[in-house]
Amino acid sequence: MKKIKDEQLKELQDLVGKINQGQIQIGQLETQKHTLLHQLSEIQQELQKFQETLEKEYGKVSINIQDGSYEAIKEDEPNKED
Repeated sequence: MKKIKDEQLKELQDLVGKINQGQIQIGQLETQKHTLLHQLSEIQQELQKFQETLEKEYGKVSINIQDGSYEAIKEDEPNKED
């Protein structure tokens, strides 16, 4: 039976092993990405609910998240055609 040299076999095995390890790491990162995207979506929903709570208390306002100050949002009046 013909075989490649032992050193060549070792290098081939090492390279294939590195590729396999990289693929495993990519899979783990994709799983973490999926989890983080799901958590982000939940936080965005919480923010939306909290914004609705604030709107009920303060009306439609723009809040400065640095210092908590706010200003009323002026709604555009519909254009009156003469």
